Amino acid sequence: MKLVIFGLTISSSWGNGHATFWRALGRALARRGWRIQFFERDVPYYAAHRDFTGSPGIEVHLYSDWEAIRHQAEASFTEADAAMVTSYCPDALAASDLVLSSPSRLRVFFDLDTPVTLERLGKGERVEYLPSQGLGDFDLVLSYAGGAALTELQERLGARQVAPLYGCVDPSAHHSVPPVEAYRADLSYLGTYAADRQEALERLFIEPARRLSHRRFLLGGSLYPKDFPWTENLFYLRHVPPPEHPAFYCSSRLTLNVTRRPMVETGYCPSGRLFEAAACGVPILSDLWEGLDQFFEPGSEILIARSTEEAIGAIELPAGALSKIARAARERTLAEHTGERRADDLEQALEAATRPPIEDLMLEEG
Repeated sequence: MKLVIFGLTISSSWGNGHATFWRALGRALARRGWRIQFFERDVPYYAAHRDFTGSPGIEVHLYSDWEAIRHQAEASFTEADAAMVTSYCPDALAASDLVLSSPSRLRVFFDLDTPVTLERLGKGERVEYLPSQGLGDFDLVLSYAGGAALTELQERLGARQVAPLYGCVDPSAHHSVPPVEAYRADLSYLGTYAADRQEALERLFIEPARRLSHRRFLLGGSLYPKDFPWTENLFYLRHVPPPEHPAFYCSSRLTLNVTRRPMVETGYCPSGRLFEAAACGVPILSDLWEGLDQFFEPGSEILIARSTEEAIGAIELPAGALSKIARAARERTLAEHTGERRADDLEQALEAATRPPIEDLMLEEG
């Protein structure tokens, strides 16, 4: 089986959540015999933070100019079972035209940013990675969010067949490791700065740091502004490379997940960070959004906080209680949220997309 992808990035995890997802899913597919060709525009900010060293079965094509790579991209469709364009691909429109005219068995669009896409459409904004005619020409539209988002992709963008493809984790990359002093924290948070996360971050992370001056808080992520409200017991790492994520998580007593506003409003859109932290065996404190209980059971597999007081209560739970929650979350993740499970989901969605619509079957029978 062969999959050709035109995406944002797999080579660098800096400032995006696409790369680690593709690595986990790509490795799982490769173990099943899939050949993956990933086309990525070579841009300075990813080139300066390139942290993917390659993996068997995954071939990465970095290019500086679309026209220079066009013929190679066309050649890649030979024997391709599926050709895919993703959200935030810098050349999504040109790649979509190429994919839709290709001889690939299946033409797929994968929106890894569905809540953002739908929010922008709702505001009447142009979404630069969406074809002007919508998504109706693709055989399959995959979405990083489930629930009502799938219906919206059909109603707003004309998607004919939709399926969720959620975040995942590669247990060989994310697992328990010994703690590292540089990452030691009572509460850690790993995430790129986003203005629409700031209110929740202040409520669940910064204000607890102010009130618990004897506790140590650690934040890792890029793009934080100079006027960010730092406290003396809040320490900062501008970038934590993916190989260091397990040590970052495992050096924390508890780690925080804060969800972007569009994802909260859409629901059913778990961040890959949730699964990565859970696979590392660290207890997770999270904000609340619709559908969260489909991935982890609140109270027994994940802790939920709506207020500063609830966040402080979670931070001060006994070590034994936190360890029990962490073990339960890790077991759930290894059973349901790995790259292997998402490879199952992808293969099932692709297989379903090859079957004729039920309306066609009814016409044939008639």
